[in-house]
Amino acid sequence: MILSAAEQSRYQRHLALAEVGPAGQQRLKSARVLIVGAGGLGSPAAMYLAAAGVGTLGIVDCDRVELSNLHRQLLFATADVGRPKTDAACERLAHLNPEIALEAHALELRTANAREVLENYDVILDGTDRLATRYLVNDACVILAKPLVSAAIHRFEGQVMTYVPGRSACYRCLYPEAREGIVANCAEAGVLGVLPGVLGAIQATEAVKLVTGLGEPLAGRLLTYDALEMTFREFPVERRRDCAVCGERPSITVLADQDERCATSLERVRRLAAAELRETLCRGTPAAVVLVDVREPQEFAIGRLEGSINIPIGDLPQRLADIPRGATPIFLCRSGRRSLAACELAMGGGIEAPAHLEGGLLAWAREIDSTFALD
Repeated sequence: MILSAAEQSRYQRHLALAEVGPAGQQRLKSARVLIVGAGGLGSPAAMYLAAAGVGTLGIVDCDRVELSNLHRQLLFATADVGRPKTDAACERLAHLNPEIALEAHALELRTANAREVLENYDVILDGTDRLATRYLVNDACVILAKPLVSAAIHRFEGQVMTYVPGRSACYRCLYPEAREGIVANCAEAGVLGVLPGVLGAIQATEAVKLVTGLGEPLAGRLLTYDALEMTFREFPVERRRDCAVCGERPSITVLADQDERCATSLERVRRLAAAELRETLCRGTPAAVVLVDVREPQEFAIGRLEGSINIPIGDLPQRLADIPRGATPIFLCRSGRRSLAACELAMGGGIEAPAHLEGGLLAWAREIDSTFALD
């Protein structure tokens, strides 16, 4: 691909670098990079990659912009609140660099669509805060032999690592298995607004290096960042011979396997829509039902459903006895992720057929009570 006169002017500082030059910039122009999650990490990564001249940039996100996003998600403005994130993101990036192509994927990435979405891109960046999606993206990249730059943030800390197919450890080598909902996400634990900017910029740097062949990627290395101490640390990560997806005898070879396992483990969970929960509450909430809010205490203090008790998800394994035996717990949280994890924990503790509020209290506020306070 030949650079136009406008592109030569736009990327002049890249062209001045002998290590990049016209050949490197043309490789960027030919590249297709996908960003999973247009949030705190995806925002700076997308903006830097668009500015760098990545020819095709894809954005995966199924959420809408919320006011609480704006302290860290710099792709969006106050006027974007309520809009689909993919629409607002692509509009912003098109203003930043009209020379590139943008592809919006306004969907929830699942095993049924992951291959179709990922297979047409050269490099994948994962900035999601959902653990199940993080594992899905990792597994898909290993199976499809796609380079992956994965990052995560928590409160004042972050981490990033790069997977290079056939060469380095994958995310499952580092964390073989973890239960969704046990580790709090940004909405639950909070996050320093500037933190994802640091990690997202590193993700963009890794993507540029992978596309152009510059330098050495974070393959086989985990880089951590502590904003309070202002320190970076590096830890070697070796490929596990028994890794479920990239090991010598992988048990995950097709993406559909994961949906089957998940469906089996959670098939006894009753999923209540907001309207169904309202009907239950209007009937007076019988003694056989108990509302268990598994959010953090500070979230619970802001707004709660009448009659609910607060048992944070991290305390639930030790406090299952607080749920009356014989009662059916209905677990509540902000979005439905922690409450679904709570159902799994409850079943493991001998509680039969627990229920949870599908879509969480966000759905309650959207469909039942617009005055319900969450933030």
